[in-house]
Amino acid sequence: MGELGAVLHNLQALITLAVLLLAILLFISGILAPELTGLLSVALLIGTGVLTPQKALAGFGSPALITLMGLFAVSAGLFRSGALDRLRELIASERIRTPRRLIALLGFVVGPISGVVPNTPVVASLLPVIEAWCIKRRLSPSRVLLPLSFATVLGGTLTLLGSSVNLLVSDISEQLGYGSLELFSFTMIGLPIWLLGTAYLVLAPQNLLPDRGRDRNELVGNIERVGYFTEVTIPSDSELVGQSLHNSRLQRRFDVDVLELHRGKERFLPPLADRKIEPGDRLLLRVTRADLLRLQQEHTIQLAQQPSFDSRKSYLSTNDEAQKTVEVLLPAGSTLAGASLRELRFRQRHNSTVLALRRGQQTVQERLGQAVLREGDVLLLKAPIDSIRGLQASNDLLVLDQLENDLPTIRSKPIAIAIAIAMLIIPTVSPLPLVAAVLFAVIAMVLGGCLRPGEVQRSIRLDVILLLGSLSSFSVAMQTTGLADALAKTLQYWLDGLPTYSALLIIFLATTILTQFISNAASVALLAPVAVELAPSMALPPTALLITVLFGASQSFLTPMGYQTNLMVFGPGRYRFFDVTRYGAGLTILMTFMIPGLIIWQFGGM
Repeated sequence: MGELGAVLHNLQALITLAVLLLAILLFISGILAPELTGLLSVALLIGTGVLTPQKALAGFGSPALITLMGLFAVSAGLFRSGALDRLRELIASERIRTPRRLIALLGFVVGPISGVVPNTPVVASLLPVIEAWCIKRRLSPSRVLLPLSFATVLGGTLTLLGSSVNLLVSDISEQLGYGSLELFSFTMIGLPIWLLGTAYLVLAPQNLLPDRGRDRNELVGNIERVGYFTEVTIPSDSELVGQSLHNSRLQRRFDVDVLELHRGKERFLPPLADRKIEPGDRLLLRVTRADLLRLQQEHTIQLAQQPSFDSRKSYLSTNDEAQKTVEVLLPAGSTLAGASLRELRFRQRHNSTVLALRRGQQTVQERLGQAVLREGDVLLLKAPIDSIRGLQASNDLLVLDQLENDLPTIRSKPIAIAIAIAMLIIPTVSPLPLVAAVLFAVIAMVLGGCLRPGEVQRSIRLDVILLLGSLSSFSVAMQTTGLADALAKTLQYWLDGLPTYSALLIIFLATTILTQFISNAASVALLAPVAVELAPSMALPPTALLITVLFGASQSFLTPMGYQTNLMVFGPGRYRFFDVTRYGAGLTILMTFMIPGLIIWQFGGM
C-alpha cells in the first residue's frame, strides 16, 4: 500500500494520475468524444513534461495502427465486391425457418467472419436482410438482432484482426517490451469461447429475448407502428384547409398518427380528430417509411424540412432524379449527439434533407428541427448520391442502406476473397510481417477493381485511429513514471493469497465492468500496464495478463453502450436497456468463469 503513496510524491506520477482520472471522467460523462479525450490526454502529458512528443506520439506510427488502417480498406473492398452475397442468400432461403436456426447461422458462420473483418460493417450489411427475414416469418426482430451483435463480438477474438482492441493490446505489448502479438496468438483461447458462447446463444431460453411485435401483428414493416417522426406544413392552397383531421385525406389515405398541431405560437395535443386544419399549420406525424415517401409527392402537404413550397418544384425537377433516400444511424461517440438539427445546420453541413427521425420505441415529442439527437437515432435522409458517399466517410453517421453504384462488377468478388485469404495465410507461412501483408492487400484490392482509390481514404475510421493512437501514450506514461508498478503492487496487496484462477477472474471481471462505462479501448489502455506487473507474482508470463484484459474488454454483453454493434441493433430491435442485460448476463457469467481457466490452461500457472 505504501508503494502508491511513495510514487505519488513524484510530481510526474501525480500529473499522470490526474490526467488518467480526468480521462476516465470524460469517457464516462461523454462531454467530449472519446477520440478528443484521447488527444487532450496526449496534449496534457506532453505539455506538463511527463512525456516527450516522440514518446507520446509513438502510437500513431505503430505497426498495429497501420495494420488497422489497412484492414479498414480491405474490409471495404470485401463488402463493396459483394463478398457476403452468398450469406445473404442463405439467410433468405427456406432452410432457415426458425429463430434458433438463424441464431445458429449467425453464431457459427457470421461469428468467424468477424474474426478477420471489423464487425460494424458486418452488422450494417446484414441488418436489412435479417429484418426482411423477420417480416417474411412474421417474427419480431427483437428475437434475433441481439444474437447478431453478440455473435460478432464472440467472433472478434478469434484472431488478431478481429477487433481494433486486439491490435491495441498488441501495440501495448510491444511498447512494454514483450513483443507484438501474432495473428493467432490467442486463437486457442478464442475458439472455445466462440464455440461455447455460440452454444449459449442457440440454447438460451427464448424468453430471455423480448417479443416486441408478434402479438400485435406489427411486422408488416420494420417500423409499422413505431415508425418515423416527421413534421409537415399545410400550404395555403392545400385541399385539406378547412377539413377536420378525422375527415381529411391525410388519415383516410395514409397510415399516420398526428401527435401535435402547431399554429403560430399555439400547441395542440390529442385528441385532434375534430380540429379544423388551417393554412400554415404544422403537424408532427408518426408515419411508416413507405407512407412518408408517398407523402413527399402529395402536393397538399409539404415536408417542413423541405425548401419552401414555391421553390420545391424547381428543386425536385432539377435534383430529384440524382437524389436517393437512405437511413443513417448515429453511432456511439457521434459528435452530433446532444444537438438539434437546427443547431447543427444539418442541411447546409451535409447537403442533405432530414425527412424524419426514428428512436426505438420512444415517442419524439419535439418538432423535428428542435429534437435533440441521441446515439442510436436513425435519420431518414434525402440527398444527392455524392453527398451520401460523403456521409459514408463520416464518423458521426453510419449509412445503413447500400448504394448500388458503390458496388464493383460481380467479377471482383472472387478476387476480393482471394486477396483476403492470402492476407491471412502468407504471414503465417512466411517471415512477411502482418502489417506488410495487409498493406499489400490494400494495393491488390485497388488494382483488382474491388476498391476505388478514393474509397481507401473514406473507409478509414479516423475516430478509431485517433483514439487508439492517443491512448497508447497512457501505457508509456504509467510505465516511465512508475505509476503502473505502484498500482500493480497495491492491487497485488488485495489479491495476495488468492489462487491464480481467482486473481485472474477478478482482473477479468473488473475489466468487463469498466468497459460498460468507458470504451473498451480505454479500458485496455488503463488496465494493461497495471496487469502485466502482476505476472511474476502469479507465475504467469505478461502476455497472459494482457490477454486476460483483452478478453475482459472485448466480451461486452451487459449494456447497449458496451459495444458499438449492441447500439446498432438496439433501435431496429426495439429493445429496452435491461433487455441487453438480461440476455447478456448468462453469457457474461459463462465468460467470467471460463476465460481465467483457459488462460491458465494455455500459459500455465497454479
